[in-house]
Amino acid sequence: MEQPLRDTFRHFHSITTRWHDNDLYGHVNNVVYYSFFDSAVNTYLIEQGGLDIHQGEVVAFVVNSSCDYFASIAFPERIEVGLSVSKLGNSSVHYTLGIFKAGEQQACAAGRFVHVFVERASNRSQPIPEPLRAALSRLLCD
Repeated sequence: MEQPLRDTFRHFHSITTRWHDNDLYGHVNNVVYYSFFDSAVNTYLIEQGGLDIHQGEVVAFVVNSSCDYFASIAFPERIEVGLSVSKLGNSSVHYTLGIFKAGEQQACAAGRFVHVFVERASNRSQPIPEPLRAALSRLLCD
């Protein structure tokens, strides 16, 4: 994947790195980027789409994810996670994500993340509920 620019994304979520995010090499460990992605996506779904992670009948499971790294980040640093939707299906959504140092134009990392929406009780795929679909539609790339 090419190193994306800030204008590739429709929404941004701010995060402050934490002391324990750094590894022995003095930068944020690669696995922590996935928690940044997860936090940005789920915060958006809760705040903009009304996803109820505790009591809702429908939940979203990650079924695929990947990340390409271009530049390191470290504690203490403010980052912004860029979020867009590249594909919106009946029960699944494909996100494109970017990790940016605050205010910078080029991403330090670029990720892909796929959610499948399922009925909590049965763990079977379920059409994306309309409020969530509407929120996700606002993130669709041209």
